[in-house]
Amino acid sequence: MDGSALIPEFDHEASLTRKTLERVPFEKGDWKPHEKSSPLLELATHLADIPSWVEVTLNQDVFEMDGPYELPEVDDVEALLELFDRNVASAREALSKASGEDLMGTWTLKAGGEVVFSMPRIAVLRGFCFNHTVHHRAQLGVYFRLLDVPVPSIYGPSADEAE
Repeated sequence: MDGSALIPEFDHEASLTRKTLERVPFEKGDWKPHEKSSPLLELATHLADIPSWVEVTLNQDVFEMDGPYELPEVDDVEALLELFDRNVASAREALSKASGEDLMGTWTLKAGGEVVFSMPRIAVLRGFCFNHTVHHRAQLGVYFRLLDVPVPSIYGPSADEAE
């Protein structure tokens, strides 16, 4: 198996994520459901940024976190979608070039010079890129429900959409 085998799954999840990001109410960007939660805009921007991790995972053996995770700035839904679309395009390209050997190669995350974890790239792609996206997309769906923003259908109909 090479990286191109992951593209159908990636594309499917990306289309569902984009459908969710299209609904982000920027006027409520600072809103959060709990004091321990991320603000809505921060969560949405993080979700739009996650696909950029695919290229990092496939093109580097080690990633050193040398400070706090900084999100790109976006001013409106169009900028959020442009960020997401750019990241999806670079991720698809990286996946299309990845060999089976690349996928099974070890990738390491470090923080402050210390190894946080090392695992095969395929596990990083599935866990920290694909599944991480699903997790935060679902969180955003909860924010939408609490804010009365129509929740898009994802794996089946939502209460707001019948498909």
